[in-house]
Amino acid sequence: MRAESMSSVERVECAISLERPDRVPIWPDVTTSAAAGLTGQKNWEAALQGFNAQQDLELQFFDEYGGWDAANPALTPEVFTSGGFKVMKPTEESPEIQFLESDYTKYEDYEIIAEIGWFDFTKEHLIYRVSDITTPEQYDKLFSEVIRGTLRAISEYQKRGAFVLYPQPNNHPFFTLSLSRSMLRFTEDLFYRPEMVERALDKMTDEFIDFGLSLCKESGIKIMKTVEERAGAFFYPLEIFERFWWPYTRRIVEAFWSEGIRTSFHLDTCWDKNNHYYKELPRGSAIIELDGTTDVFAAKEQLRNHICIASDVHPALMSLGTPEQVMAYCRRLIDEVGGDGGHILSTGCGLPAAARKENFLAMLETGRTYELSK
Repeated sequence: MRAESMSSVERVECAISLERPDRVPIWPDVTTSAAAGLTGQKNWEAALQGFNAQQDLELQFFDEYGGWDAANPALTPEVFTSGGFKVMKPTEESPEIQFLESDYTKYEDYEIIAEIGWFDFTKEHLIYRVSDITTPEQYDKLFSEVIRGTLRAISEYQKRGAFVLYPQPNNHPFFTLSLSRSMLRFTEDLFYRPEMVERALDKMTDEFIDFGLSLCKESGIKIMKTVEERAGAFFYPLEIFERFWWPYTRRIVEAFWSEGIRTSFHLDTCWDKNNHYYKELPRGSAIIELDGTTDVFAAKEQLRNHICIASDVHPALMSLGTPEQVMAYCRRLIDEVGGDGGHILSTGCGLPAAARKENFLAMLETGRTYELSK
């Protein structure tokens, strides 16, 4: 077993700088439902108690299992609602957060967004279509509670010696519109109203940058996370990606990088045909988080020594596999994705609610003790 010579913070910083740390940094990408299941609690009961109770549940989970290298604040229903999304909170009958997707944003709203931006559009129009909020003051209160709770969680993880990987995730402007407009209507707009979409994306990208810079300044964290599930070639041809996603993404990364801030991309679905574009970004300016559908080993070959990869222990493996299978896959990731640095051992998309305790422990133990075979 390799002796540890770095702190968790040093270890993660080493990996995202594309260097080889003393051992692989571990980030399980915890969900509140997984934290509840693995501590014998019920996610929906924590959700009923509010934002801080959900954060506390994940902190308790961290403590009970001895911690890991990288962590992040909980993604609660309040976080998603404040972003303008229709969500159903966990209940006893339906214990997971559910996104309820429809065309809550109308095609005529593109011009409003292009003029006043997504945040003001949400506050002045959208929030009343997707939640029980009835006044701007209620929305301001919710937004402030989310920011305060996020900063509190960051402080608690830092007290425990963890590297906080980002202050708060933000959906990419493209993904935001897709979720709020609905994928069907948004796809129609990409083909029949492209200029309207571009004007909205342009304004939203500027907002995304300004908000990210302010949040990083307030939290002291030098990574901003953006989530995207639909822009890759799994859904759209590359000409859509090249027109409506990639130029705005480059603007985001380059603006953050000019301030010493990296961008972490949470990339769900298969991005095999898109990953090579990341070679166009400044070396070390980004992290990509893959969910188990993208070929992580091919991505490593494409992006070796250029972009850090957070790998993809699949939810099905964590839920249905054996500890031996989890260990074998983690070892392969450590050897082949992290052999020359630039790798964080993580779970595909997020730690699932059905994760088996013995499988989770196998992932932690392998990351902590496995020494590279080459």
